[in-house]
Amino acid sequence: MKKGLITSILALTFGGMQAQPLPAAPKLVVTLTIDQLRTDYLENFSPLYGEKGFKRLLREGKVYRQIEMPFDKPDRSSGIATLCTGCPPSTHGIIANRWLDVSTLTARSCVDDPDFMGYSTDLNSSPSRLLTSTVADELKIATRNAGKVYAVAPFRDAAILSAGHAGDGAFWINEVTGKWCGTTYYKDFPEWLSRYNDSCSVDFRIKDIEWTPLRPLADYKYLPDWRTEPFKYVFNAEKDNKFRRLKVSPMANDEVNLLAAELLDKSGIGKDDVTDMLSLTYYAGNYNHYSTRECAMEMQDTYVRLDRSIATLLDLLDHKIGLHNLVLCIASTGYADPEPADTGIYRIPGGEFHLNRCAMLLNMFLMATYGEGQYVEAFYDRQIYLNHKLIEDKQLDLTDILEKSAAFLVQFSGVDQVYTSHTLLLGSWSPKMELVRNAYHRKRSGDFVIEVLPGWTVVHENPNESRAVRVANTPTPMIWLGGNVKAETIKVPVCADRVAPTLCRVMRIRSPNGCNSQPLEL
Repeated sequence: MKKGLITSILALTFGGMQAQPLPAAPKLVVTLTIDQLRTDYLENFSPLYGEKGFKRLLREGKVYRQIEMPFDKPDRSSGIATLCTGCPPSTHGIIANRWLDVSTLTARSCVDDPDFMGYSTDLNSSPSRLLTSTVADELKIATRNAGKVYAVAPFRDAAILSAGHAGDGAFWINEVTGKWCGTTYYKDFPEWLSRYNDSCSVDFRIKDIEWTPLRPLADYKYLPDWRTEPFKYVFNAEKDNKFRRLKVSPMANDEVNLLAAELLDKSGIGKDDVTDMLSLTYYAGNYNHYSTRECAMEMQDTYVRLDRSIATLLDLLDHKIGLHNLVLCIASTGYADPEPADTGIYRIPGGEFHLNRCAMLLNMFLMATYGEGQYVEAFYDRQIYLNHKLIEDKQLDLTDILEKSAAFLVQFSGVDQVYTSHTLLLGSWSPKMELVRNAYHRKRSGDFVIEVLPGWTVVHENPNESRAVRVANTPTPMIWLGGNVKAETIKVPVCADRVAPTLCRVMRIRSPNGCNSQPLEL
């Protein structure tokens, strides 16, 4: 009797489960990565928005108010690489937009590659420095190359990392000519894009592009501003850097939308039953990397224009593909440009930290301890690199040098912590250590990683790059829309490495080979 009852219950239970098939994979997956998108700005400026952009996303989408990068000090490249791979820089290898190439002692872009020439650019590029597979790669493998993968971004690193190793094309704006460009690493440059460049690229329109506030000045009251007159930027006014400045303004997002519309028309993406992928990147950071203090009005207008760009993109996708046929994932790169130090009138503690002086004094200390020689080979981005060949030739104990050097460096004014390569690779675990360790790659990072105290300014040779250190959290969102996604707002923070496996679950494919995180429930 009992046995029969249990059998009936099991049959009903599992039979019911089998009667609910998984939804079909979408025709198109669109990822929109918005560089430096902030949850606090998105919410605080909401009275400035229309009904078809951010408000539609918040109303119809699954909104995660806070995604957190699983590593310390993300930037655009490392953030995008983590979103695409589902693992931190210690695994995927993209530790920053630029890092020191120890073989040449020069800083290189994360997508530099001399083996591949550029289309409509003199930059040589590929994703070869990305050490793991991406969501885009796994889609190409799962569909035996039938799924189409394209990436469009204002920036070279964003486009190439999003397209991955196996993509069909990565396109970005040439900051010298204004043309859309690519790399020979991928397939031949599309004929439709060459025609677009010949007639419709931004260089034909730059003379007519002006950036002025979209709304009356009285509406921009959510950040303090010292000005009483509206800003006005005419990009064609400066001959040498007009396209470079346009790329770090909200006007770049309109250019991404225009090319996305052309791509949807001419590439055949999203037209059959094989899932395709389109990766887009917008910019939502400070104009021309100024501080918010210098461009508070511009920042608010950036979000107004961003709202409009998103509304245009949603209408475009709905018209060309249908939102029910696609899944859209919007995510931030998880960081914000650093700000200058607060002025002295506020009496906030701080000072200046000079990495070059720090490295020079460390070399003098090591010479006094171990004899003559150039022990410090290079320094870059709060990291110091030792001359390992000299240490080996002198038959010195590297561990001893690292320990004594760290004890010396931590005494400098403004230094909070000094992490050695041995500590990061072999040391004990702590929550903070985990973040620093995840940002560290043993073949690309320095022998010492220096943490500077909050409020202190890291001084660079270029004064425009000197910014104060802030460790305060910047809230960054993630939003899903389309397909069978249910509208909901999630306030509990989630890790950004779960984006990649969630995208893979949506497409019914395996996760990237470096990813061990779980997908989110949509």
